[in-house]
Amino acid sequence: MKRFIQTLKNIWSIEDLRKRILYTLGLVLIYRIGSYVVLPGVDPSQLEGLRSQGNKGDLMGLLNMFSGGAFSNASVFALGIMPYITASIVIQLLMMVVPYFQKMQRDGESGRRKLNQITRLLTVVVTGFQAPAYITNMMYQLGATPTAIYPFDGSNPGTFFWFSSIVILICGTLFVMWLGERITENGVGNGISLLIMVGIIARLPFALSAEFASRLSEGGGMVMFLFELVVLMVVILLVILLVQGTRRIPVQYAKRIVGNKQYGGVRQYIPIKVNAAGVMPIIFAQAIMFIPITVMGFRNSGSSKFAIAFSNMDGFWYNLVFAILVILFTYFYTAIAINPNQMADDMKKNGGFIPGVKPGKKTAEYLEEILSKITLPGSFFLAIVAILPALVRLFNVNSQFAQFYGGTSLLILVGVILDTLQQIESHLLMRHYDGLTKTGRIKGRTSMSIQA
Repeated sequence: MKRFIQTLKNIWSIEDLRKRILYTLGLVLIYRIGSYVVLPGVDPSQLEGLRSQGNKGDLMGLLNMFSGGAFSNASVFALGIMPYITASIVIQLLMMVVPYFQKMQRDGESGRRKLNQITRLLTVVVTGFQAPAYITNMMYQLGATPTAIYPFDGSNPGTFFWFSSIVILICGTLFVMWLGERITENGVGNGISLLIMVGIIARLPFALSAEFASRLSEGGGMVMFLFELVVLMVVILLVILLVQGTRRIPVQYAKRIVGNKQYGGVRQYIPIKVNAAGVMPIIFAQAIMFIPITVMGFRNSGSSKFAIAFSNMDGFWYNLVFAILVILFTYFYTAIAINPNQMADDMKKNGGFIPGVKPGKKTAEYLEEILSKITLPGSFFLAIVAILPALVRLFNVNSQFAQFYGGTSLLILVGVILDTLQQIESHLLMRHYDGLTKTGRIKGRTSMSIQA
């Protein structure tokens, strides 16, 4: 405790770091206040149906958790940052397969500005499609009666209500995007990922209270509740190992004499992450697995057994296919994100080589073999993390609390917290203070944040 207090004093004594932390907290506070500002024309007392929908473990529940409850509050930030994340994922995929976007990626700072501008424009387009869908769902939950949605032109729900709500939702998403960019530039951590993490953490107290009440009423009491917390801590530790795990490949650089200076002649390491794909495989797999659930919502009770089986998120077949998709997408995204041939060419151009391996083609084959070996356990571990919420729900754990045992929520929480701690630690070490840990450094850190 004494060391912890001293670390806090060291952080507060660094003026730049103190300003960054306060700036970040201020923008996060604005984001949280905005999540409770209801759309004009919507009666907050009529939102019980929308809140019950946001407490489920389906797509709506996931969106509500990522938005920190703004989705179920019919807030001006109801769509949150997810349209921006969707646009960023689309741009990342285009950078991998479209030469035009690949060229912009290689153009340095100017190319990055162009990509950011395209991402922002695509965000407006994505939000323009999602906003009417959200309003339609909201009206369905509210019954679209005059007591639920107040019309502005004498009709129900009103043309002006539609237009104004769509514009407000688009502006809300753009404002949240702006908050994230400002945090990244002037605050601490990756702003976009930090806002998602804040939204997830905001749901944690409600999930804990719901699970505590459930255990007291159904049986098990405090003992079972404390046991669940211990299991959650163990799962978090294992996820940290997954996030931090790397395979270091030694690289030797030849000596070069330029003028009176010597370059190279030292051994360095290429860190290859056990889970190089990050959280993307779960996001992609989850998007595909939500298709049967969406289809079921538009069909009657006579749906096929296939659709019924794959709409049960706690069922065996759903989670089996979900885990297989996560494994496949892990290999797919890793193969796209890491190019062994390019790594081998870069090493050869810079006079580097892996000891015992010939430069060029042999180096690329060696890197590809290493990548395949470490991706296999990483993909299986990621698949287990993805289906953990369904596994714990089999033990009558509340669906809201079960979401924190795995999936995208836990990976984002762990990754963003570690990324933020690393930035704070770098400020401390730069000023010759001790780091956040007893050994002085958070070693083996890798970021799981969603980059935009």
